[in-house]
Amino acid sequence: MSINEVFMPALSSTMTEGKIVSWVKSPGDKVEKGETVVVVESDKADMDVETFYEGYLAHIIVPAGETAPVGAAIAYIAETEAEIATAKSLANADGAAATPTPDPVPVATAAVAAPVTASQNGSNHQPGRVVVSPRARKLAKELRVDLNTLKGSGPYGRIVAEDVEVAVGKVQPVTTAPSIPPQPQPPVSVPTPISTPTPASTPAPVVSSSVPGQVVPFTTLQNAVVRGMVASLSVPVFRVSYTISTDGLDKLYKQIKSKGVTMTALLAKAVAVTLQKHPILNASYSDQGVVNHSNINVSVAVAMDDGGLITPVLQNADAVDIYSLSRTWKSLVERARAKQLQPAEYNSGTFTLSNLGMFGVDTFDAILPPGQGSILAIGASRPQVVATQDGLFGVRQQMQVTITCDHRIIYGADAAGFLQDLAKLIETNPQSLTM
Repeated sequence: MSINEVFMPALSSTMTEGKIVSWVKSPGDKVEKGETVVVVESDKADMDVETFYEGYLAHIIVPAGETAPVGAAIAYIAETEAEIATAKSLANADGAAATPTPDPVPVATAAVAAPVTASQNGSNHQPGRVVVSPRARKLAKELRVDLNTLKGSGPYGRIVAEDVEVAVGKVQPVTTAPSIPPQPQPPVSVPTPISTPTPASTPAPVVSSSVPGQVVPFTTLQNAVVRGMVASLSVPVFRVSYTISTDGLDKLYKQIKSKGVTMTALLAKAVAVTLQKHPILNASYSDQGVVNHSNINVSVAVAMDDGGLITPVLQNADAVDIYSLSRTWKSLVERARAKQLQPAEYNSGTFTLSNLGMFGVDTFDAILPPGQGSILAIGASRPQVVATQDGLFGVRQQMQVTITCDHRIIYGADAAGFLQDLAKLIETNPQSLTM
């Protein structure tokens, strides 16, 4: 008999649970190895999940709309049609056996409610907890095998039936391929203040799901933001504000807007070019020391219509031309709204922008995303009466920017120098952003 489990995969390094968006296959359907069987909502995107087994989808443990911890079984796949009924009875038997048990087998309830540090294989299994497949638990009981003495060969260290059989000498040791192979991910940066994709047009209002008198549960994405923000409280930060005249940048934007260039891309490009001269602002802290990143990847915070926010990443923003950068940004925002971003497109940022200027906000402070050293908050560009160098008065377009930095690796002079050079670029040489 060969009945395999499909597990909730770890689709990002911050994911502790996933929500089943839809099952592509129905119970009894034939499935091929590598074929998509289910769509899962992680903390950042909806992603197709493939099976590493060939056979028949015998039983769905977690139906569409419900959530499960990473590493938990969500379905059974039987090798033959004849084993479908066996898989169903196995699921029913395991469900009945689990009823009086206060401690669930796959992953503890507490691991879902509290932030969990993912292990190297992407699971959130806590040390000391025995994770056992339903079939292995039943077999161990029949053969009187102590599960605590076994080392699991299944996905995320799970004890499977073959491990029990090996322990009693019924079969030779085998290597069980995981249904969802863990994929190591770079550190995820979770953004903070709300921003919108492009300041070129008036942003659409965020649709509220508030119902008077009711508690609306957090979405998966909102929960990820909550965990990130709580983690940020432990970081010592400081903030520096600066006033930048934008007349030249505004003029350039009007000239090239018709070619598809966005203000977001222009600002990201300006920041990236300035970071070339100030690499410490592009660095991040680790217990071992300063992490100097080889690429300048600018994240930009984008509010999601159903709550939460995400930071699509403009990778190598300093080296990409402004026209390609704008096309990339448009694509990133569209796919972010549709929850179709790949992990590297939202978790590889090294510096973050948060722009509330299009909402008319003058100035604000941004919370530092975990895993990064700096975030720049951008306010609205407004006409201001200023004193000119010749002693007269004039009107200039000015915006307030505030940078938040990790004080463990970045100091006040570092931040001030970066802002000075950013202002100089925007005020005196914005045309260089098109080269």
